[in-house]
Amino acid sequence: VNAGAIAITDLVAGSTLDERVEQVRTMYERYLGRRPEIDPEVWASERATGNRNRAIAYLMLSRGILRDRVEETLDLYFGQCSVLVTADDLATIGATIANHGVHPRTGEQMVPGQVTRDMLTVALTCGMYDYAGEWAYSVGIPAKSGVGGGIVGMLPGAGAIAVYSPRLDDHGNSVRGIRVFEELSREFDMHLFDPDSPWRGRV
Repeated sequence: VNAGAIAITDLVAGSTLDERVEQVRTMYERYLGRRPEIDPEVWASERATGNRNRAIAYLMLSRGILRDRVEETLDLYFGQCSVLVTADDLATIGATIANHGVHPRTGEQMVPGQVTRDMLTVALTCGMYDYAGEWAYSVGIPAKSGVGGGIVGMLPGAGAIAVYSPRLDDHGNSVRGIRVFEELSREFDMHLFDPDSPWRGRV
């Protein structure tokens, strides 16, 4: 998951770090309707503790996957990990992806529908880190968690749910967030592959 995120970060246009940071913030602004802030303390912490990501990035550089601006791309990646959002923000982004890339509030086509298909597939198969297989079996909702304690789940054609609770399990997922999704999925038949799901096809 991290390798793919770093590789995509390397594609963000701009001749300087500041220009590339602005590109990312502008993208978030289109989703959120406001310009998001980056937490400088979290950004500094990510820089100080990101040696595993540095190792991944330099391995990708050696394979020709990244361009020769690894530290700048890593700094941008750490900055993306430090953007301040709310649970409502996460749900809005998730709902856009679930709605085939169309923003539920503005009606803007944010992402091509074919791309959202790929995004949802990746979310279902590895969005919950090493817990993704169990998540797909027990919850059955494409989702992405973050080490800040947030989880956003996306029901294609229906909408999104976001939760936040900072205590993490050994996989880096929110402990209480997982329990909430398990109960919601069971109580409201939200599993993507449930033949009796009332959510399938709803927009």
